[in-house]
Amino acid sequence: MRRLFFALPLALAACEAPPQPLTPEQSAALKPADARLAALYESSCKACHAVADSGAPLTGDRTQWDARWAKGETVLLQHTQVGFAAMPAGGQCFTCTPADHAALIRFMAGRAQ
Repeated sequence: MRRLFFALPLALAACEAPPQPLTPEQSAALKPADARLAALYESSCKACHAVADSGAPLTGDRTQWDARWAKGETVLLQHTQVGFAAMPAGGQCFTCTPADHAALIRFMAGRAQ
């Protein structure tokens, strides 16, 4: 019985619900907690990452980000810095540092800490 008591929380943790898609309105309501990052996000990232028809993965929508995230943060950062598909180099953020880009990627991918 004691083993069951300790095993049950582990089993329940493994049964995490799969991510659900967000609407563009839900995505548009999200913003980084850090004021500086929020300003960078508002002025650069949000124009595409909160618009479904842009082709960019919606901010916070893990159903769109998980496959990209699986490629690794380094790849996502490189895509951001040099451009990838329709994404312009630097994500149109001319004042963003690599650390800013990394934090914004984590936020948009739903992995901000």
